[in-house]
Amino acid sequence: MSSLNERVARLYAEHLNLGLARLMKFAGLEAVESHAEGVWVYDHDGNRYLDFLGGFGALNFGHRHPTIVAAVKNQLDKMPLSSRVLFNEVQAELAAQLAALTPGDLRFCFFCHSGAEAVEACLKFARLATGRAKIVAMQNAYHGKTLGALSASGREVYRKPFEPLLGWFVHVPFGDADALAQVVDEETAAVLVEPIQGEGGVIVPPDDFLPTVRKLCDQVGALLIADEVQTGLGRTGKNFAVEHWQVAPDLMALAKSLGGGIMPLGAAMGTQKVFEPLFDDPLLHSSTLGGNPLACAAGLAALQVLQKERLAERAAEMGDLLMTKLRQVQSEFAELVTEVRGKGLLIGVEFADADIALLTAAGMLQRRVLTAYTLNNPCVIRLEPPLIVQPEHIDLAVNALVESLQQVRQLLSVLR
Repeated sequence: MSSLNERVARLYAEHLNLGLARLMKFAGLEAVESHAEGVWVYDHDGNRYLDFLGGFGALNFGHRHPTIVAAVKNQLDKMPLSSRVLFNEVQAELAAQLAALTPGDLRFCFFCHSGAEAVEACLKFARLATGRAKIVAMQNAYHGKTLGALSASGREVYRKPFEPLLGWFVHVPFGDADALAQVVDEETAAVLVEPIQGEGGVIVPPDDFLPTVRKLCDQVGALLIADEVQTGLGRTGKNFAVEHWQVAPDLMALAKSLGGGIMPLGAAMGTQKVFEPLFDDPLLHSSTLGGNPLACAAGLAALQVLQKERLAERAAEMGDLLMTKLRQVQSEFAELVTEVRGKGLLIGVEFADADIALLTAAGMLQRRVLTAYTLNNPCVIRLEPPLIVQPEHIDLAVNALVESLQQVRQLLSVLR
């Protein structure tokens, strides 16, 4: 371990979080990242890592995409932050571009910095627009860790230490339309749902689930909030995952890759009907730095790259290739790998237990392929590479997975 690595680990322990420092050391994450480009991350010791995690969905365009970097540098020389008094051209243009790209009648934007903030805004806007309080969310969901987003999320390990949480949330099993129908009523302000549960273990719902959610909301005058923080911007093979089921939400939360992998940027989008209550008092919900010119310049460039490079189509193509290879691996290691699932380049590999998942992820790290298990389901490793990934990168990752599984199989045979 180099002196730099030791110093950074010590600073983490002394000034960031001692438990996090211990966890990273235990997982073998002792290297210090130096720079990155495309699908590659480099540490200060000169090692190169293939990024198959993609910043948990924040790096759909890869590291330092040149078009997005150039746009941010150009804006930096002009005006990085808004005066907050005059009109902001870059923010207005990004809102218009998003309105044109998103499904349905999502016309208005509120800009913030993160997915949790975007979800919080959607929850407030839904309550304001409907005059109701009840929010129906999904078990095993993940919407962030601020108080409202955490109340909507569905894993007890994150909720329990902060209870009592907000009391107007009801949770039902994801994908269970019958259970949903039992709780969506005239008191419901909104149903909040990830089109595909990411942190829940990359869970794809039955094909009739989201259309049924839309129908149930319409029947009682409730709103449909789609959390596309991780699934949006091409990740699943469509620009937005709800498009797989031809469903148009009333509100949509975006973040992660909306900032092009360069800037933190989130957005809560809604229909005119949803936003109308804000017209009389536009400062009911605000953010000092949300929608700043620097972040919006990154967002505009990201949307340009998404469409010009046809990254949604590319995600579908590369996702099919990766899924085919992973299912071959599953058949070879059936006692270790129980399922491979996902859409596009959001893929979950589920293992027989959490220890096997941890050992496999550690083995891939040893072979310098970055991945991670999902927060709500530690039996699942998520493969979420940048959408610019090439077939040769997929081969490298799959080979690392095979070698890691061989290592785990050998270890288990010795222990038994």
